[in-house]
Order: sequence, then structure tokens, then C-alpha cells
Amino acid sequence: MRVIGITGGVGTGKSTILQFLKEEYQAEICQLDEVARQLQRSGTECFKRIVDAFGTGILGADGELDRRKLGELVFSDHSRLALLNAIVHPEVKRWVWKDLEKKRKEKTELYIIESALLPDAGYEEICQEIWYIHVKDSIRMARLEASRGYTKEQTFRMMAAQPPEERFETSCTVRIDNNGPFAHTKEQIGERL
Repeated sequence: MRVIGITGGVGTGKSTILQFLKEEYQAEICQLDEVARQLQRSGTECFKRIVDAFGTGILGADGELDRRKLGELVFSDHSRLALLNAIVHPEVKRWVWKDLEKKRKEKTELYIIESALLPDAGYEEICQEIWYIHVKDSIRMARLEASRGYTKEQTFRMMAAQPPEERFETSCTVRIDNNGPFAHTKEQIGERL
């Protein structure tokens, strides 16, 4: 089984690339944010540790984590973000190891792990390659404002909380340029696969 990590900042078009890999190459997609969400549901150990660390003010009326409240808290304070990551990342990685073993037994050929935080999460030991999806900041900001309705301030804070471009460049083995037409991106992916 080939295991590839895909990373890049918010607004780089990773979701479009993942959909293409799933449809064109029958890739098994593992989005670490989604795994983290499942592991942070009420009643889990991860949930308990997050509430212990950040207080009940991050809970919604339904008793689950209010991701917007939690995001506002951690994206404005690097030490709080580091604490959240220290709680969540090890649990997510344990889940991924188990899922990889299951998919190997099922004869999965291509397994994609996606996360904006992949360079800092220690997945080099799991992935044979880590692809950095590169898009200029100005294009990313425009995409986020258009597709998600974020303000310039929200977009800037979110982008600032993620690893800098240099971190992606030095920790990744492949750079995929997604600034132009998607046909060009597909060509680059085809050359790698």
C-alpha cells in the first residue's frame, strides 16, 4: 500500500485534490481533522481532557465542543493551540495506525492522509511521500472569503496559526503547484502516481 500525506494551508484546494484522488485513483482518504472531530465527541477521553484544559465555556448548548468558540480561543494564542494539539494529535495518530493496518488487510493500494498540520504532527514515519499543495497567500485569502464567507481578519488569523510556507517546503518531499488551472494540478499528480 502506498501512503501519501497531503498538506498545505487553508484555502489551497486540498479538498478538490482529495476528491480527484478518490474518483480517479480510488484512493482511501483519511482527513485528520475529521478523525479529530470524531475523537473529540462528548464522552470520549479526548473530549474530557479538552474541557479540563479549556473550561466549559467551549461547549455548545448540545454539550458538544463548539468548534467556533474553541477556534477563537486557540487561534489567538499559540500556547493554547500547542496545548490543544498535544491533547489531540497523539490520539489521532493512534487511530491512523489502526486504520492503516485495517486497510492493508483489505488490500487498499493508495491511502491519503490529509492535514494542514502534517509537517508538525510527525507523519514522516507513516507516509512514503508528503505532498505540499502550494498556493499564493492572496489567492488563498480570496478563496476563503468567497467560499466560506470569512472576513479578512478571520482569514489572516487562521492562516497565521498554521505553519509558515518555509515549514511546508522543508518538511515535504513533493511540491504541487495549485495556483493555476486544475488541469495543471492533475498533470502534476499524474506524474507522481
